[in-house]
Amino acid sequence: MRILVLGAGVVGTAAAYYLASDGHEVTVIERHPMAAGGTSQSNAGLVSPGDATAWASPAALKTFLRALYNHDLGIKVRLRFDPYFFAWSLRFLRQCTRARLRANTEIKLRLALYSRDCINAISADTGIHYDERKKGILYFFRSQQSLDTGTDNYRYLAEHGLPIEIVGRDRLVELEPGLAGAKDKIAGGVYSPIDQTGDSSQFTQNLAAYAAEKLGVQFLYGTTVEGLDIEGDRVRAVMTSAGPVAGDAVVISMGPESGLLGRRYGLDLPVYPVKGYTATLQLEDESKGPTMGGADEDQLIGYSRLGNRLRLASTAEFTGFDRTHKPSDFAAMFRTGNDLFPGAFDENKAELWAGLRPMMPNSVPVIGQARYRNLYLDTGHGHVGWTMACGSGRFLADVVAGRKPEIDPQGLVYKG
Repeated sequence: MRILVLGAGVVGTAAAYYLASDGHEVTVIERHPMAAGGTSQSNAGLVSPGDATAWASPAALKTFLRALYNHDLGIKVRLRFDPYFFAWSLRFLRQCTRARLRANTEIKLRLALYSRDCINAISADTGIHYDERKKGILYFFRSQQSLDTGTDNYRYLAEHGLPIEIVGRDRLVELEPGLAGAKDKIAGGVYSPIDQTGDSSQFTQNLAAYAAEKLGVQFLYGTTVEGLDIEGDRVRAVMTSAGPVAGDAVVISMGPESGLLGRRYGLDLPVYPVKGYTATLQLEDESKGPTMGGADEDQLIGYSRLGNRLRLASTAEFTGFDRTHKPSDFAAMFRTGNDLFPGAFDENKAELWAGLRPMMPNSVPVIGQARYRNLYLDTGHGHVGWTMACGSGRFLADVVAGRKPEIDPQGLVYKG
């Protein structure tokens, strides 16, 4: 078939790679001038099955409500008249039970573990690199109370297939010498040895180049999707700023814009943008930086070592489609970074970025056929899109081909 993939972020590009590997003629339509120009441009750099716990939980319910009036939290909610946000919030709140937390987490973990293997297989098969490191990730806590509370979620992940080691501060510093200067400020943590790190932007751009050269994938950059031409039960063409593009099937992988497009055509697709911030810094003294990825669970800061760079990431802000940022948005991030890795970087030289994550109320992406006979979805990956992108792309290719997926499809196949 001729398949049109809408979006050249890591999710859309991975889907295009797998679909083209199956022999389809694939065209990717992307409004930015290059792959990974939007959501995939920057993130914490973590390929993290260890971060598979769903956002919606009894604890998150309390945090979400506090965020309505306390803007100093890692989660920020900017109240504005937005009926779509209120509808999304009600669906999110319905997921904040312990039973739904466990069910959604199990689905995310299943896809994340599979996707990590897919990322590594793609790298091995294509030879592409992306400042990857396969040393694991540390998730650590500042107080004994938060450590005791936080390890419950990781024990659940361990029961469902994630290898972990619960570590005290001495073992933590043995694993990550870069945290030696902050040892006395950390109570302990969880080490996930199979987690890894890498630059999602490099990965996406290198995979796009490979797919174009070796698999014949056509990328229409600088081309905006304006709508769908639908006749009966199928999509005839995608209407774009460059004119209509016809295809036999269409895949929506437009990140936070997926919901905007989908609901114009009657799809139940509650994807809402959640704003995150990152800072990328050259390491002034590489010996003072981290050697692996990590997350300060109390400060809600994630980080990774990307070559000779340090990537810091923080904040989940509900503010619609606003992508702007100002210096004060990064103040807490830099305080934590300097606290953990003193002397490792100069924050005045930081490359600052803010972007939107496509969040579903249950934290589970939507994959599969949607309403029309030849329309498919691969979107809604939230804050772990980099982790789950390749697994969902492989899963989607199996759905399109009518093959049995390699993992249990329960909870993953779109039913809207």
